[in-house]
Amino acid sequence: MTTETQALATVTFPQLNKPAPDFNAKTTHGQRSLADYKGKWLLLFSHPADFTPVCTTEFIGFANAADRFSQMNTELLGLSIDSIHSHIAWMRNIKENFGVTIPFPIIEDLSMRVAKSYGMVQPGASDTSAVRATFIIDPEGILRAMLYYPMSNGRAVDEFIRLVDALQTSDANSCATPENWKRGEEVIVPPPHTLEDANSREGQGYNYVDWYFSKKAL
Repeated sequence: MTTETQALATVTFPQLNKPAPDFNAKTTHGQRSLADYKGKWLLLFSHPADFTPVCTTEFIGFANAADRFSQMNTELLGLSIDSIHSHIAWMRNIKENFGVTIPFPIIEDLSMRVAKSYGMVQPGASDTSAVRATFIIDPEGILRAMLYYPMSNGRAVDEFIRLVDALQTSDANSCATPENWKRGEEVIVPPPHTLEDANSREGQGYNYVDWYFSKKAL
């Protein structure tokens, strides 16, 4: 087993549809814990370092979309392995240079405790910085989605808005959503689980293509 393989074996990775790793951490808005977000959706995202250009564009993107997330009952929470003072200085710098106020908290994670519990620190990418990881946690504290990006490439904030909307729609309507689904488009009807239901699916009033593939409008 190589050194890198051994290091990867020690990395903790959270699991979808399981409770998100708990945390209680210092942030730019005071102490925050996972329990503080009970009853709300949470978008927890990490970045490699403060005062870096790609991360700056991402934080501006998240800040500009903060009201839209709020309308979806979704809170934003950033994290990097930097100090509170570094976070504050960076937030002030973004305001001064780009005219954008960062309205959400940023976790100080000098110990890397939170980052490691979420698998944000990955040997092979960096042993000392959190990669661009994003986690969507539902109001019950269950991890519903996670996405990892390389350090060289920024995330698309609109995709996280789309994904939260899709998850909320699926939960509320017991349905699935197709590729690149957006609000107002048809959703996918769950496939039948019995032969009888499969044989009768065509006559059930859906936008029918085949017994396993039907859509409907909400």
